[in-house]
Amino acid sequence: LLREVREAEQAIIAVVGPAVIHTGAAEHLRRLVRGGYVSVLFGGNAVATHDIESALYGTSLGIDMETGLAVPGGHEHHLRAINRIRACGGIRAAVDDGVLTEGLMHALVETDTPYVLAGSIRDDGPLPDVITDTIKAQEAMRPWCQKAGACLMMSTMLHSIATGNLLPAAVTTVCVD
Repeated sequence: LLREVREAEQAIIAVVGPAVIHTGAAEHLRRLVRGGYVSVLFGGNAVATHDIESALYGTSLGIDMETGLAVPGGHEHHLRAINRIRACGGIRAAVDDGVLTEGLMHALVETDTPYVLAGSIRDDGPLPDVITDTIKAQEAMRPWCQKAGACLMMSTMLHSIATGNLLPAAVTTVCVD
C-alpha cells in the first residue's frame, strides 16, 4: 500500500495527465510530492502547461478553477502560460524568478523532485522543459523505471502505456483514469 512506502524505499513514479489539473486533484498530488512520496513525475506538455496556467491565471483550459465557468479570453491562457515560462527560460527559472509561485510544477521544483515531460505531436508550444524527441524522452524515463517500486498512473493513457512498456513486471502499478 502507498501509505506503507517509506522514503528510503524504491522509487515511486507518478505518471500524470492534464485531467489531474482540470479536476482540481493536483493539490492532492502536490501533498504526495511535498511529503517525499514521489520520486519522479512523468507527464507531457499538457499537464505542466495547464498546471502553470492554473497557477498564473486561476484557469485550466480557460475555465475558472473556482467557479467552473468559462473566463472571457481564457482560451488564450495556456498559450500565455507557455510564453511566460519560455520568457523565463524554463520552469525552474520561473520558480527561481518568482514568476511561478504555486502549483504542482512549483512543488516539484521546490522539493527537487525530478520530472520528465515527454512531448507529443499535438503539443502547443511546447514548454522549454519538454523533451520533444521521443527516443530521448524514453531514455530519460528508463533509469527511473528500472529502479521503481511502485507506479501511480493517473489520467493519461498515452504516458501510462509508454511507462508500462518500460517497467519491470514486478513493479506495483495503480491506474486511475
